[in-house]
Amino acid sequence: MSLTVILTVGIVLSIIFHFIGVYANAKKTVWVMLILMWAAAINFAMSEVSPKGYEYIKSIKGKYEATDRLIQQAEPEISVYEMLKIRKSFDEEKNKQ
Repeated sequence: MSLTVILTVGIVLSIIFHFIGVYANAKKTVWVMLILMWAAAINFAMSEVSPKGYEYIKSIKGKYEATDRLIQQAEPEISVYEMLKIRKSFDEEKNKQ
């Protein structure tokens, strides 16, 4: 899943929850819930990948120059968002050949 799809789904869900809150007269509760939901999503995207993710990076390192540049920029602690960029770059390079 790309970041734009995830953000689009998050924005659509936020709008839906907002209108539910307006309908139920619970605007403040819904806004607090939306803030917590976005904070959790940002926290997840910025958290470090698992050790299995580092094993995957070791297996693809050295195969494509563009992917190697992204890996070097992301090291030493690679976030989930950076891992998605690295994976997308690797898949694009692999499909070119």
